[in-house]
Amino acid sequence: MMRPVDRIDGTGANAINGEVVVDVPKAVWNLGMILLAVLLAPFYFSFDALFLFAIVTYVSLLVGHSAGMHRLMIHCSYQGVPWLERLLIYVGVIVGMSGPLGIIKIHDLRDWAQRQESCHPFFSHERSYLTDIWWQLTSKFVFTDPPSINIEPKYSAAKFYTFLENTWRWHQLVLALVLFALGGIPFVVWGIFVRVAVSIVGHWTITYFCHNPGSGRWRVKNAAVQASNIPGLGLITYGECWHNNHHAFPESAQIGLEKGQSDPTWRFIQLLNYFGFVSEVGKPRSECSREDLYHVG
Repeated sequence: MMRPVDRIDGTGANAINGEVVVDVPKAVWNLGMILLAVLLAPFYFSFDALFLFAIVTYVSLLVGHSAGMHRLMIHCSYQGVPWLERLLIYVGVIVGMSGPLGIIKIHDLRDWAQRQESCHPFFSHERSYLTDIWWQLTSKFVFTDPPSINIEPKYSAAKFYTFLENTWRWHQLVLALVLFALGGIPFVVWGIFVRVAVSIVGHWTITYFCHNPGSGRWRVKNAAVQASNIPGLGLITYGECWHNNHHAFPESAQIGLEKGQSDPTWRFIQLLNYFGFVSEVGKPRSECSREDLYHVG
């Protein structure tokens, strides 16, 4: 199974040279969702809608984005039966950030750039939070000398995943129709606009703080960006806040590796494994295979 490091060919590429340019479809989608959430949420508030928002947001991010798109599709840290993989990734599409192939490209190019000896601030998140969140919500990086990316046919040639890639925004409409039938306009406002806005902004906020050096036991040799663990946020980030562990052991389906590091997504994967729905569940590689790391305490 192809992993992120295998998808990128950086021959002749440069992770510094290039420019940040506005990505119009991305900006319209993200800013549109945020604007609609801010304008409509106060007028269509109800406790039922708030409860719906909380449940659908948490479940979609845990099941779809963290377990499905991140740990399964991007890092191949476990394998699932085909119907389960498709379901998890479809729920990831419902999060509203991108299609499956788009998520792979966003993640793997960023990961490649961060592991070079130096990279542009768009990837290192070295600028202020407001600058960085604006870039991530509205813009893309155009390399002067780009790396090439080759997504494995399992995703790039599969009709199901290419369909999701071409239609990912429209699936919000399908969900909106279901929500409207269940609870009218308040369910649509809080279950679509507020949920997508919070999911996107929350994702990039955690990404920003996880990639500004802080706590963590591991450093990746010769990498421009060293990730941090953020104590206390395991439950609300599905375990993704233990990002120092993740940079050190991207092959591991478990990210919260130490005592007290809550990792709800890992518990979900363990549950799937118990029932025989997943296999080849990755754990941190052995000490004899950690030549790219050094321990800092």
